[in-house]
Amino acid sequence: MVINAKELDYSALNQKIREADGSCRITECLGQRFIAAGMSDRQIEISGIPGNAMGAYLNGAEITVKGNAQDAVGDTMNNGKIIIHGSVGDAVGYAMRGGEIYIKGNAGYRAGIHMKEYKEKKPVMVIGGTAGSFLGEYQAGGLIILLGIDKDKKSIVGNFPCTGMHGGKVFLREDLNGVSLPKQVSSREATPEDINEIQPYIDEYCRLFGFEQEKIMSEKFTVIFPDSKNPYKQMYVQN
Repeated sequence: MVINAKELDYSALNQKIREADGSCRITECLGQRFIAAGMSDRQIEISGIPGNAMGAYLNGAEITVKGNAQDAVGDTMNNGKIIIHGSVGDAVGYAMRGGEIYIKGNAGYRAGIHMKEYKEKKPVMVIGGTAGSFLGEYQAGGLIILLGIDKDKKSIVGNFPCTGMHGGKVFLREDLNGVSLPKQVSSREATPEDINEIQPYIDEYCRLFGFEQEKIMSEKFTVIFPDSKNPYKQMYVQN
């Protein structure tokens, strides 16, 4: 089913998506917000630029965007997959608690803020380019994998990454030259066991966007993780 979104507001557009039988292709998307919010059992392809909070509360649907997306992609996402053939704005994966997000290009500020996991629920975000400041802010679980492809001598990540982090892991495909980390986290070169953990998601990224897996894996990875179950202890307790 093809849905032309040019004359539709977000409510009417979502109603047509719900009426689609399993899959649909949206054309001429013009910044409508909340596309596919809370949906499951759908395959959705979007041409154009979806607005903020695309895939919010997503519960099993798969969304593919043939270009860029705006802020808060996958806000509080529970399950499913989001594939962006471009870059995204700020706060992608805000409070994400399950599912997978794959971004071919760059992400703005606060990617993965408040990501969390519980039992079998483990969210994963793969960013192919660079990320802005506050990557993984207050992260409580899940995996963020930042590949830095074509970063053109820039830092792979902006200022203050992993601020307030108290769970999960962040993987950077480079060393930490010039990257300042907060006191409550630690970092190390990724071990073979670490690489085994992220390998399936890098393989999927390469499959989705046509990259060579061997080329991406030829670089070293750094893994960042919290070093205390109570990362704020030093703020409130005198030693």
